[in-house]
Amino acid sequence: MQFKTIAVVFGGASNESEISVITGTMCANVLKYGGEDVLPVYISPSGGMYCGEELADISVFKRGEELKSTRCIVEGGGVHILNKRGKIKKFVPIYAAINCCHGGLGEGGGVGGLFALAGIPMAGGDIFGGAAFLNKHLTKIILKGLDVCALPSYSACRKEDFAAAKALTGLPAIIKPSRLGSSIGISVARTDEEYIAAIESAICYDEIALCESFLAERREINCAACFMGGKIVLSQCEEAFASNGMLSFDDKYSGGGRSVIPADIPQEIENSIKNTVFAIYSHLNLRGIIRFDFIVSGENVYLSEVNTVPGSLAWYLFAPSFKKFHPILKGVIEQAVSDFSAEHSKLLLKTGILASVPSGSKLK
Repeated sequence: MQFKTIAVVFGGASNESEISVITGTMCANVLKYGGEDVLPVYISPSGGMYCGEELADISVFKRGEELKSTRCIVEGGGVHILNKRGKIKKFVPIYAAINCCHGGLGEGGGVGGLFALAGIPMAGGDIFGGAAFLNKHLTKIILKGLDVCALPSYSACRKEDFAAAKALTGLPAIIKPSRLGSSIGISVARTDEEYIAAIESAICYDEIALCESFLAERREINCAACFMGGKIVLSQCEEAFASNGMLSFDDKYSGGGRSVIPADIPQEIENSIKNTVFAIYSHLNLRGIIRFDFIVSGENVYLSEVNTVPGSLAWYLFAPSFKKFHPILKGVIEQAVSDFSAEHSKLLLKTGILASVPSGSKLK
């Protein structure tokens, strides 16, 4: 029997790299439980690429030791495993890969582009979706073009932009790095001094700080979607509760917050959220598992962020347990293979232009 090896890609140079390790090891073990042949591929903060079955064990990373796993490169439809001298010693054909990188080029289209060039189908974190929605400023522009309601916002590049930002958002305001997730670098400003300090803090992490209105009466509702079997599948809605008025890093990953699934919201609010998710996913021809984060205030629904590689791949919105998430992962991967095959069956135009260029000609 010939196994179809699935590469689970995680890590990368990002402030969210450790979160990616959690997602990647979870994903690898869900697929292994479902009987898949899995090759974990870890990208170190310095850009080195490592592979090996042992990388599916999160304790390897918790020890904080230098990785002893095998170095590798991705090329020609698979993973080339290197020996200690950097020479290729083995080639592993890859049936498909799934992107579990959070933030940076990993989520922002870089990893998707790398695997596309290598001729490997990639599930999740596609090039367009990743690049577009990792940038919260660009997300706002896209949502406006789709006539989707979002909170008023201003993109600040320096603390001197404070006055213009405040004039648009008012106080209180929420300030966050434009291209970072997991609530890293996020602040709520209730005074002018806090607003300026929040901008300075956010631009330590990114070139642009996104400033938007902060609604005191707000509910945070999330909904995810994926594409499998040729159709869009929507998840349940979740209501996330913060420990101190705004979801923090600790709320999301250290047990400080809590969530309720399914969210106890009016049916018309749920319909509005799911219709918006379906419309965006469909109109932009998105792929992979994507989580959409909403702010609900009274009868108003605002789309806040779009996460093309959500934490833990948002398994909890689709399934009651890790193990029962396997059919979703498998379905998304098979869809990626199908899409990749269809894309590469299209005609590639050969212009013949090189034949008309004289040999040895120089630019003038």
